[in-house]
Amino acid sequence: MKILIILNEPAYGNERSYNGMRLANSLAKSDGVELRVFLMGDAVTVARIGQKTPDGYYNLERMIKGLGARGVGVGACGTCLDARGMTDDPLVEPARRSTMAELTDWTIWADKVVTF
Repeated sequence: MKILIILNEPAYGNERSYNGMRLANSLAKSDGVELRVFLMGDAVTVARIGQKTPDGYYNLERMIKGLGARGVGVGACGTCLDARGMTDDPLVEPARRSTMAELTDWTIWADKVVTF
């Protein structure tokens, strides 16, 4: 099964992106699942390098690195990055600048699309 998760909410301030990343990491461990994650709007901050969170608090930078370790593709909307003054440099691997055209291709590729 091919699954695309689209995140729209900021890294911190509410738990939508955190819950989307929790689902992504769980799906990434599932047999027979091909997964991709796309970050739009304020969710591009999920891929920012250097997140410092209190001990015991979730850290989305570590969660996104976990997806990379499992070979999950992560795209970050280039227009959304630009609007927030973010360059490609502060993106944690595997996240990379992406486009609406790629999101379109990923949506067509996916059997299921889940948004947060």
